[in-house]
Amino acid sequence: MLDRITGMRVFTRAASAGSLSAAARQLGMSPAMATKHVDALEARLGVKLFHRSTRRLNLTPAGSSYLDACQRILPEIDEAEASVASQRVEATGLLRMNVPLSFGTRFIAPLMPGFSQRHPAVKVELGLTDSQVDLIDGSWDMAVRIGRLADSPLQARRLADSPMLVCASPGYLARHGTPRKVSDLATHNCLGYSLSSLHGGREWAFGAAAEIRVPIEGNLVANNGAALVAAAVGDQGLIYQPLFIVSAALGRGDLVTVALDQPPLSVGGIHVVYPPDRRPTAKVRAMIDFLVESFSGELPWDVERA
Repeated sequence: MLDRITGMRVFTRAASAGSLSAAARQLGMSPAMATKHVDALEARLGVKLFHRSTRRLNLTPAGSSYLDACQRILPEIDEAEASVASQRVEATGLLRMNVPLSFGTRFIAPLMPGFSQRHPAVKVELGLTDSQVDLIDGSWDMAVRIGRLADSPLQARRLADSPMLVCASPGYLARHGTPRKVSDLATHNCLGYSLSSLHGGREWAFGAAAEIRVPIEGNLVANNGAALVAAAVGDQGLIYQPLFIVSAALGRGDLVTVALDQPPLSVGGIHVVYPPDRRPTAKVRAMIDFLVESFSGELPWDVERA
């Protein structure tokens, strides 16, 4: 006999995603098994829960009522199980954490020896990429995200602020002059970050709410901040990046900040995010607490800049 609770989980995921195959991917089972779980639920209840088509599932009235009940019941079950599991002090198992490339290489990887000493039973898989990943589809336990968080069911804890700066090398400014207004950027070679529409290759946004948009042009765009720093240090142009990306170059004097007549963009800070469980697992809680503690004092990019 198929597990009733698993069937409820398959049903709620399928109702949210609109397909049994998507629910199966999220739960790590085959589409055929997901279908069997829903069929078993319908047989047990004696009603149809979905109107099924080749393109999408639609809830029946009975399915809609059952979904409301499942959404009340499943979190209570999860909380009961997590409450018991949380009594286990030791964090164990594989922890998969996704982190932006430059930030992860410079500021997260150096922390891992300390984490491993504190939690020797946890094995960490560190995924480094500047592209945003889907935690559930990618089976990630948690991620570090920089910038404004999109609306999502993910839970988040703030690690630190992430102020933005316009920078250039002294050599570039000596040859091309120093812009004083955001409108002056039109006459400069501005190197854009291709993964952002707010400081990308076509326009840069200023102001706390990104309300000031300035068109820019440049002969380089890149999907990694460290690559843009290297180009700027080589006198290629202006860059618009978070402080943690440029702090070391500023500290060495390879780059200087450019003050303009409008405040830089507020990108929303640096957060750790994790799936919407009421109580994260012991290994996730351990990493979250460790990162919050690690970034609670003087921030490493402030030290580098100084």
